[in-house]
Amino acid sequence: MSSARSSRTAADLTARARIRDAAIRRFATEGMNASLRRVAADAGVSAALILHHFGSRAGLRTACDEHVLAEIRETKSAVLGTGGGNGGAAGVMLAQLAQVEGYAPLVGYVLRCMQSGGTLAADFVEHLVADAVAYLEEAVAAGTVRPSRGPEARARLLVEQGIGALLLQLPAHQDHLDLRELPGWLRGYMDRIALPLLELYTEPLLMDASLLDAYLATSTPAHPADPSPIRSSS
Repeated sequence: MSSARSSRTAADLTARARIRDAAIRRFATEGMNASLRRVAADAGVSAALILHHFGSRAGLRTACDEHVLAEIRETKSAVLGTGGGNGGAAGVMLAQLAQVEGYAPLVGYVLRCMQSGGTLAADFVEHLVADAVAYLEEAVAAGTVRPSRGPEARARLLVEQGIGALLLQLPAHQDHLDLRELPGWLRGYMDRIALPLLELYTEPLLMDASLLDAYLATSTPAHPADPSPIRSSS
């Protein structure tokens, strides 16, 4: 996600985009059952205009999902350095950490989506996983991420761990989530997890591959093993 968080282009200032952004914030604040009239008031339009642009609440929700997923996909691709070397990825990550407050509405939206449960939440997770598979494959091709014996399983684990950790920690169990307070919490959360997370991703936790070798020797994995075993360089 770029500095577009604060400096929208003219094309993104259309009524449709304003409604979508207002809906993301309102859903994050009050949950997925937030009133469309409140969304309309936030966007400075009539409720009828929401139906004109999106057809229904479901149509608005789909547009919000697509936008949030696109923002997440763009961010992950940039951080993993699919457009350049590891140095470039590190610079992008640091820049985004410095702007972490700008992620609050998107984080709130994702977590409200998960809290709502049901088919819509399950579908959203599947979209997150599919996107993760794609940007991890790009990163593997770029040489910034190790290949996996089970790319989809790895992507799913990363998505589920990320969402689960936030759900456990985020103060969003109440009916109202104050997006003015969320940025400060998000900054503290990132400060707490950045070092251990990067250590785990960069420096393997286990000192040898004996557990992995034992697993591969005694199990039938869902995905065929890579004929060239993946070994840590450490």
